[in-house]
Amino acid sequence: MTTASAPPLLSRVAGAPISWGVCEVPGWGHQLPAGRVLAEMRQLGLTATEFGPDGFLPERPAARAVELAAHGLAAVGGFVPVVLHRPDHDPMPAVRTALYALTACGARTLVLAAATGLDGYDTRPEPGADGWQLLLGRLDAIADLAAEFGIVAALHPHIGTLVERADEVQRVLDGSAAPLCLDTGHLLVGGTDPVELARRAPDRIAHVHLKDVDDTVAREVREGRIGYARAVAAGLYRPLGRGDVDIAALVRTLEGHGYRGWYVMEQDTVLSDEPDPGAGPLRDVADSLDFLRTVAV
Repeated sequence: MTTASAPPLLSRVAGAPISWGVCEVPGWGHQLPAGRVLAEMRQLGLTATEFGPDGFLPERPAARAVELAAHGLAAVGGFVPVVLHRPDHDPMPAVRTALYALTACGARTLVLAAATGLDGYDTRPEPGADGWQLLLGRLDAIADLAAEFGIVAALHPHIGTLVERADEVQRVLDGSAAPLCLDTGHLLVGGTDPVELARRAPDRIAHVHLKDVDDTVAREVREGRIGYARAVAAGLYRPLGRGDVDIAALVRTLEGHGYRGWYVMEQDTVLSDEPDPGAGPLRDVADSLDFLRTVAV
């Protein structure tokens, strides 16, 4: 990584619709409209966002770019769960579609998850040795294809996908050249210390999702005592600075190793209904931004 002077930290903080409860999982609570979510992002001073799930923004890339521009927001990337371990499924058409949309909107990061092929994140199959070999090879192939578009494809370790636990994260590091999206929350819930990973493999970190985590609830997820969606609804994720992730140490570590990419604020939440104006996720994201201002000093 380059050690050139970094742009100010807060200028590299982006939003994510999941912080407003917008999620691709069927039945994931009340879904806010894009107009409100994007307007509240801009109200908080954010200047960029990830796309969110299919259906949140317009499907046509040109219309998507217009929608974001109308709210004064740039696109930094998009989360794309794809099945990588099954020989009867070709992930490349979906990847190409995502790459065209990213390019049209000026985004430069494809955030991949090794999806199970099942709905939700509460169960996952065991891919076996052959499935793992196929998954790792496809990661490298997707990274190569994305590079042709001028885009970085980063694998996102994620609860309920095939890359969740610490040994699985290490398997990706050892078995492929694909960079990672370091998601502080999913890593901690899956048993990986995100700060230690940033220290151990800084050159593999291409994108960052910032979450804080209630480690008591996280342990319940790891031990199978509560499902992921239920845990999120129960407060698994906290505003930055109010959980058990050392966000300040993580940022110092990454910046010290030359990280110059985006920090995407992602406090996954589940909404039961439409919040009042000025309430709900807006307040949690505002509190997280206030915490990041103390880190950036």
